[in-house]
Amino acid sequence: MPILTKDEAQALLKKVLSYSKADECEVNLSGSDGGNIRYARNAVSTSGGVSQSSLVVQSSFGKKVGVATINEFDDASLEKVVRRAEELARLAPENPEFMPNLGPQQYLDNPATFVPATAAIDPKLRSDAVAQSLAISKEKSLTAAGFMENSAGYAAMMNSSGLFAYNTSTNVNFNVTLRTSDGKGSGYASKGYNDINKLDVAAATRVAAQKAAASSNAKALEPGKYTVILEPAAAIVLLETMFFGMDARSADEGRSFLSKPGGGTRLGEKLVDERVNIYSDPLNAELPTSTWNGDGRPQEKISWIDKGVIKNLYYSRYWAQKKNVKAIPSPDGVIMEGGSASLEALIKGTEKGILVTRLWYIREVDPQTLLYTGLTRDGTFYIENGEIKFPIKNFRFNESPIIMLNNLEALGKPERTVSGESNTQALIPPMKIRDFTFSSLSDAV
Repeated sequence: MPILTKDEAQALLKKVLSYSKADECEVNLSGSDGGNIRYARNAVSTSGGVSQSSLVVQSSFGKKVGVATINEFDDASLEKVVRRAEELARLAPENPEFMPNLGPQQYLDNPATFVPATAAIDPKLRSDAVAQSLAISKEKSLTAAGFMENSAGYAAMMNSSGLFAYNTSTNVNFNVTLRTSDGKGSGYASKGYNDINKLDVAAATRVAAQKAAASSNAKALEPGKYTVILEPAAAIVLLETMFFGMDARSADEGRSFLSKPGGGTRLGEKLVDERVNIYSDPLNAELPTSTWNGDGRPQEKISWIDKGVIKNLYYSRYWAQKKNVKAIPSPDGVIMEGGSASLEALIKGTEKGILVTRLWYIREVDPQTLLYTGLTRDGTFYIENGEIKFPIKNFRFNESPIIMLNNLEALGKPERTVSGESNTQALIPPMKIRDFTFSSLSDAV
C-alpha cells in the first residue's frame, strides 16, 4: 500500500471516527513499504519486499475499553472494526488506570525524518550495495554474511476529542560479519540512518574485513578488570538498558536502578561521572525522530542526565497524574555528548587496555543495579603503548552501565549507531572505561 499523505490519512481517520458510537474513540493508522537483502557464505541468500498497513481502533464507554485492528480500508471493513472495538469495550471490565483522550496538541515540524532518496531505494540499489561488500570480502579471501533493509512509512492518529498527529519516516540499516577462511578471525560493522546518502557499505565492510584479518590467532588473557575502549556498537547494548530504564513508575515502586532503598527515587542525584550528558531531541540533525509519541503526547528536547545528575524520568499519563507532574514520554532516540577525539586517538592515548568491537548475547543479572552479562565478539584486541598489539580471545563480561559510567576515562566523538540486540538508534561516542569486569574466557569467535 502506498504511503498516505497527511490529507489522505486525515480523511480516512475522520471517516473511521464518523462510525463511532462510543463515549470516546481513538484511531491509530500506520503503513510502510520496504525491502531487504540477505547474504551469507559470499552469496545472496534471500531478497524481498514488505508492504504493510494497520488501523487500530480503541473505543471507550466510561472506563471500559475495547481495541480492534484491521488492515482493510473499505467502508464496510472500517465500520466493522469500529463495531468490534465497541463490542469488546462493553464486555471489558473497568480499567482503574483509564485516561481520557488527549485534546488537540501542538507538534514540532520535522521533515528530516523522511528522506526521499531513502524512500526510493529499490532492489537494484540494495543488490549493488551488497555487490560492493562481496567484492571486498572476496578480494581479501574472507567469507561474508550480512543484511541490509530499508523502509519508508507513515503514522497517524486521531481521536474524538480533536487530536490529530501525522509523521513520515525512512530508515536504512546495514550490518556485515566477515570471517577468515579458517574461521579463526571475525570482524563486524553495523550502520543505520534515515538518509541512504550517509550509508557507505564499502567503508563499513572494509572496517569489518580489517578486523577479521587482524583477529586470527587470538591469544588468551586472564579474566579480570581491564581498561577497555568500547566502540559505539559495543557501548549501545549496555547503555540502552539505562536509557530505556528511566521509567518513573518503576523507580517509585522500588523496581528500578533509580529506586532508593526504603522508598523514593534518585531523581536529582548525581549517579554517574559529571562528563556524562544524555538527552533526546526529535529535531537533532543526525538522529531525527518523530515529534509525537504513541499516545499523542508531543516529543520535545529533554535532558535526562546533565553532568552526571538524573534530571528527568519518563511518565505514563496515568502515573504523571497520580504524582501531579508533567507527563514526559519516553524518547524515540537518545543522544550522549562526547568529545572530539577519534577512536584512533583514544587507542593512541591508552597505555594498556582492550579494544572491544561488539558485545552480544546480553542478559540481565540484577535489575536494581543494572548488572548485565554477555560476550565480546567479532574483533577484540589488546592495546599496549598506544598501539594494537595482537588479537585476544573473547571474554564473558559482568558489568553495569552505571558502574561503567562512573569509571569513565575519556569520551570520543559521537557517531550514529544501531544496537544489534534491539535495533535501537542512538548517537553516542566511543568510550574509554577503566576496571571493566571480564569474568571468564570464551572460545567463540
